[in-house]
Amino acid sequence: MFKKVSLFAILLAMFSCNSKIKKKEEKVKEPQKIAILEYQVKATLGEGAIWNYKTQELYWVDIEGKKLNIYNPISKTNKVLNTTSRIGTVVPFTEKEAMVALEDGVHKMNLQTGASTLFTDMKSELPGSRLNDGKCDPAGRFWVGSMHLEQETAKANLYTITSENILQKKIDSVTISNGIVWTSDKKTMYYIDTPTSTIKSFDYNNETGEISNGKIAVEIPTSLGFPDGMTIDEENMLWVGMWNGNAVIRFNPKTGKVVSKIEVPAHNITSCAFGGENLDILYITSASVDMTAKEIEKYPLAGSVFKVKPGVKGVKSNFYIENKPTK
Repeated sequence: MFKKVSLFAILLAMFSCNSKIKKKEEKVKEPQKIAILEYQVKATLGEGAIWNYKTQELYWVDIEGKKLNIYNPISKTNKVLNTTSRIGTVVPFTEKEAMVALEDGVHKMNLQTGASTLFTDMKSELPGSRLNDGKCDPAGRFWVGSMHLEQETAKANLYTITSENILQKKIDSVTISNGIVWTSDKKTMYYIDTPTSTIKSFDYNNETGEISNGKIAVEIPTSLGFPDGMTIDEENMLWVGMWNGNAVIRFNPKTGKVVSKIEVPAHNITSCAFGGENLDILYITSASVDMTAKEIEKYPLAGSVFKVKPGVKGVKSNFYIENKPTK
């Protein structure tokens, strides 16, 4: 039977329905995440964050401070190993050693004593330059890039050091070589040359280490800052520390769009790495250089290490694999 309904009842029902939808939308929308302080320190140029999932420690460097740091989030202790020159990045190697990029090449560094031995001599490749960021690919090769000390355009390169310790130049005419990651299927490599304000993608052959078909995956407006160090999550989304951007930004490399943003209480955000037992904590490094007096006052924690639980997990870091020649 049709029952006559008043106009007032209809309007009341519409308002109630719209209100429920709005409340549902408000509930779904996530609040802006903000990173919190994990370890307070005045690093000059904190960089190179990478999680050693075997020891449950965060490796990170202070480039200008010439320090390799090994941070234990359980004990809240930070072990400092001094280096003989600027240290661009670090990758895990063995239980007792790490591979570090210094000004004359890549060294093996003893994690107990801090002593280092030259592994790959790159002096002839680095006139007026130094090594900067880098990581190991899924096959265990060490990819490391350089930058000119005066930041002159196109004076730097990207290299690999194979498991047989063979040095190969992969990309030339770079300015500031920075973040580099690989997708879970090992078919794509993403790479940052900071002043280009882009993230490039390359087809990647894990068997040979060859890259091809380089193209721009993400174009980043300078209003967001400049892309620095980078990591990748289990959904193959890219997390990028933004120099001059006060944030880590998650990008979708398939669409080129910003997915989310983590605000960080520091001005120059340099690198990030997923860590923790479940790889669900994003650790973030920062720098205390290249700041105005007003920025220094606003960001007193600059140079410290921060953390956030972003709601997505990362992937295990790749270690360097050395294949010693048989006699």
